[in-house]
Amino acid sequence: MATTVIRNAAWIVAWDTARAGHAYLNDADIAFTDDRIVQVGGRWEGIADTEIDGRDRMVMPGLVNIHSHPSSEPMNKGLLEELGSPGLYMSSLYEFMPLFRSDPAGVEAAAKVAYCELMMSGVTTLADLSVAHPNWLELLAQSGLRGCIAPMFRSARWFTANGHVVQYEWDEAAGNQAMEDAFGLIERARQHPSGRLMGMVSPSQIDTCAPELLQDAVAHARARNLPFQLHAAQSVVEFHEITRRHGKTPIQWLDSLGILGEHTIIGHAIFLDHHDWVHWPTRRDLALLADTGTSVAHCPTVFCRRGITLQDFGAYKAAGINLGIGTDTFPHNMLEELRHVGYFARVTAGNVDATKTTDAFDAATIGGARALRRDDIGRLEVGLKADLALVDIRHPMMRPMREPLRSLIYTAAERAVRDVFCDGRQIVADGKPVGFDYPAACAALEEAQARALERAPALDWARRPVEQMTPFVFPRMG
Repeated sequence: MATTVIRNAAWIVAWDTARAGHAYLNDADIAFTDDRIVQVGGRWEGIADTEIDGRDRMVMPGLVNIHSHPSSEPMNKGLLEELGSPGLYMSSLYEFMPLFRSDPAGVEAAAKVAYCELMMSGVTTLADLSVAHPNWLELLAQSGLRGCIAPMFRSARWFTANGHVVQYEWDEAAGNQAMEDAFGLIERARQHPSGRLMGMVSPSQIDTCAPELLQDAVAHARARNLPFQLHAAQSVVEFHEITRRHGKTPIQWLDSLGILGEHTIIGHAIFLDHHDWVHWPTRRDLALLADTGTSVAHCPTVFCRRGITLQDFGAYKAAGINLGIGTDTFPHNMLEELRHVGYFARVTAGNVDATKTTDAFDAATIGGARALRRDDIGRLEVGLKADLALVDIRHPMMRPMREPLRSLIYTAAERAVRDVFCDGRQIVADGKPVGFDYPAACAALEEAQARALERAPALDWARRPVEQMTPFVFPRMG
């Protein structure tokens, strides 16, 4: 039994049980023994095996990320920041994202890079939505993160042969087998000796999954008390496809199948019936999500790059929907994602009060914990898991230091995060990940991207060279 105490922490984002919310504590101690918090506030009078000087630190709960794609998204840096398909309502999902495919070495490098970025931005719990790859569990365990693996499966693949029509190639038997394989991998995660891995049932996208697959998947999740997550209402193309097939919005169709509920997370849920891009006559979707207890994983960065926003975060919260935050793109920087939550909610609503920092931080902590069906993470309270991050309040980008969370989210971001603990184990020390060599992983990813770019034109419907699909910012001379 080893006890660590952070002495005289200048700021602690503690849990106030009386008001059931986060609150600031100043100049107090926080202590944890092995993987559990044993004291928040006051002065620790017990034995301490390790003491950390907290006089220049803010201690906050480790962030909970409920939607990410570590094994693929880091590969797209320098390619997709300004790339979308005008014929497909500005989405890059169908025409471009399938082109830049990594080989196995690149998958591992991408995952390492993403895990490092997540930890350095204060994340301690991660939902990893990936296509299963051989070393997945061991990589996630090596990172030190509390990992929720979500091996994706589907009944069909999407493709475009012309850049403005999306088609689907169906193989329901293969999808069913992939689902069974995913169930087996989730069980292996539950039994992993690290004790920090869990699973999530995650059919890939609403438009690529047969209704029977969705119903079988959610039944499995409910029987085992697992979270269930599905990409839905993420593009106008998908909205039109589901309304064409079923005459209902994506959310209303899922409700008719019995998919919505407290185990379910909808990845993105942007194009609901009130969104002005879809011009649908009903106004039921927000209430359906709220009334069924369905959570929403909000990932603003990847969409705002293409002029797409939720309408809006504050309205979802006001409707009573549980919201969590994810990093559905590069960089996997949770603090920058929180910055974008606030900025784009206010722009979309035209109201500075539409979303406050409190709302975004709650979504990244207690909202995420609730979505993942965990009551032992997301807040600093005695008896909960020792998942926490230490922020240097004397970092130049945190100063002048009046309001620590605003300074962290809107200015300093990961640059001020010094140390991160998950399950009582240090996973970031002095701003660097403990489990991986971040620069080496970035170098390996760069090499993997070069290999992927060589293959990309052969995968494109028009056989375009990469520089034509995604030009450089400026032309190259010579």
